Amino acid sequence: MKNFITPAFLASLFISNSALANAVLPLERLFSEPALSGTAPRSLSFSPDGSRVTYLKGKDTDANRLDLWQYQIKTGKHSLLVDSNLLFSGPELLSDEEKARRERLRLFASGIVSYNWSKDGKALLFPLNGDLFYYDLASKSARKLTNTEAFETDAKISPKGQYVSFIREQNIFVLDLKSGKETQLTTDGKGLIKNGMAEFVAQEEMGRMTGYWWAPDDSKIAFSQIDESPVAEAVRNEIYADEIKLFNQRYPFTGTANVKVKLGVVGIEQPQVQWLDLGKEQDIYLARVNWSKTASLLTYQWQSRDQQHLELRSVELPSGDTKVLLKEQSPTWLNLNDDLHFLKDKQHFVWASERDGYKHLYLYKLDGTLVRQLTQGDWVVNKIEAINENQGMIYFTGRKDTPLESHLYSVPVKGGDLKRLTKADFSHAVVMAETGQSFIDSYSSVLQPTKVELMTVEGKVLTVLESNDVSGSHPLAPFKEALVKPRFGTLKAKDGQTLYYRVFEPKQLEKGKKYPVVVGVYGGPGAQRVTNSWSARDLYFQYLAQNGYVVFQLDNRGSDNRGKAFEDPIYKKLADVELIDQITGVEYLRTLPYIDATRIGIYGHSYGGYMAIMAMFKAGDYFKAGVAGAPVTDWALYDTHYTERYLGHPVANKDGYEQSSVFPYVKDYQGNLLIYHGMADDNVLFTHSTKLYSELQQQGKLFESMDYPGSKHSMFGQPVQTHLHKTMTAFFERQLKQ
Repeated sequence: MKNFITPAFLASLFISNSALANAVLPLERLFSEPALSGTAPRSLSFSPDGSRVTYLKGKDTDANRLDLWQYQIKTGKHSLLVDSNLLFSGPELLSDEEKARRERLRLFASGIVSYNWSKDGKALLFPLNGDLFYYDLASKSARKLTNTEAFETDAKISPKGQYVSFIREQNIFVLDLKSGKETQLTTDGKGLIKNGMAEFVAQEEMGRMTGYWWAPDDSKIAFSQIDESPVAEAVRNEIYADEIKLFNQRYPFTGTANVKVKLGVVGIEQPQVQWLDLGKEQDIYLARVNWSKTASLLTYQWQSRDQQHLELRSVELPSGDTKVLLKEQSPTWLNLNDDLHFLKDKQHFVWASERDGYKHLYLYKLDGTLVRQLTQGDWVVNKIEAINENQGMIYFTGRKDTPLESHLYSVPVKGGDLKRLTKADFSHAVVMAETGQSFIDSYSSVLQPTKVELMTVEGKVLTVLESNDVSGSHPLAPFKEALVKPRFGTLKAKDGQTLYYRVFEPKQLEKGKKYPVVVGVYGGPGAQRVTNSWSARDLYFQYLAQNGYVVFQLDNRGSDNRGKAFEDPIYKKLADVELIDQITGVEYLRTLPYIDATRIGIYGHSYGGYMAIMAMFKAGDYFKAGVAGAPVTDWALYDTHYTERYLGHPVANKDGYEQSSVFPYVKDYQGNLLIYHGMADDNVLFTHSTKLYSELQQQGKLFESMDYPGSKHSMFGQPVQTHLHKTMTAFFERQLKQ
């Protein structure tokens, strides 16, 4: 066990009150503008010719109304490239499909929220207010491509730049940019049939937001067709301040039928559909679709319903001959990724697999023959960022140095030593130029909001795109010296695996005083909370620390970026080992002389809300009070792909589902629980909370609740966030301080 605590360290914590002179964070300031995180640009991209970096930035008058800005590398100047108001001004109308899509992307803004470069770098495509705009850089003018009452979504510029494609009324359309001619490629999309659109679980749980893919020569489009008729229709309500909206939604509850999916290819000049054979088994997932470097070879990833088998299949066109290139299998589940890359030599591809327990990169021949493993070790690759075949180099982000930080690395395609290209003591997110010579580096640490620099792969800083230094007029500057740097450490899980934690402690620890604790938890798969990176959510933890709380976070088994062996213990039973690990953290806290073991609370949202409830129901001896936000309470109410990935099919794992539900443990709950939920949540439905409310009432158990009309799962918006955090703070003050 590594606690990183020495007598000298403890002595340094007990300092006089006069040592702290800076302003503490007011709770109301955490969610108001200008954002305390500063003004780091978003949606950073290189222009295709590499001459400029583009990014989205909020208007001075409205931070949530975004424009497109540029940094011209030759002149070294920033300037407004496209004003969103020149395309469209006024209130924006969004289709229900687009609203749901943006919620899943956690995209809460208006104006230019996304953009695509043409291949030649001379034009840009913008979706705005349900229509499409094509902006010519030379003339500095925008052309409105569509002008219909219908909404155009998922717009793309074709690889060669001849067409713009989009989805309208559940069908695929293309528009010839030279002639202006619009062609409808599919015609049977209506009702329960959707062409080119990703189904609910593909968007929400599989990370696939599109349902169509251009061939590299602009000649054809591969697309999925989904038939929602097998999916049971459920009536979902969204409760707003002045109305209740009812939605008849095809929602695939775990254990029930999914959509039927087909994969087709349609030509552009002659829009006839060729349907491909996905095999006899129809109850499957179409996980990914990728073209090779030619229009004659399409690949798709076939995933079994139990998610324990994944096949990469290739299809020769036009014959339709199908071949299995490789297979992956797992006794638990297989995580999906987007790291299939075909090389320009048309003979090889790079594939990512967790077959050795950690996600690593492999080089294959196009016939499915393994050439070599490119990365290896007890650490994970996060993502391939670029492959420069002229250099013979692969650039990827990963966690070789520490699981707490993401870094950019390079490895030769021919195999060889890895090289880290980003500086230590920060977490990095990068965008690589097509040349492979430079990259945009967005990096941060626990006390440094995101900085953005333009870098060469040799490590030279070409320019600082956003310094975001917390000084001068920076919004966070008045509070900088009052911020506390969390202390990191490790503990051992019951099976010997290493658990990372971090602790936010008050800057002034009064000698002899015992402090209350709030354990901040997520705990679910696919997420990591203990990192050396900036997160605006940590500002609330800073606020609590400045107001006399110790805040503790631990990434339990099942969390992300630690390898498959670290994830697998949660299989078939949730909130079991996760809660055991959180208790291990509390047992460590009890060893600290300044912790009051009788005043430990827990707080989490979504899976974290579920964990907070389970902690209060199953481990009341460790936790005095809990706040559970938008919690899952009964996994039978959640969707197929996510739930069955970890719990299996409910028929085959009836006991696991029951033991993973909160309801068997209500009888052991002793009190001091606050539950909050958005009443228009379409992810973790409000039903999860109302069902628990009813059961608690039936058993005579007292609890508190705060529900928000019109709020979705993310609880977006300054008024809601401020009220919510005031409510949580007041609750912890009553339960942990009085």
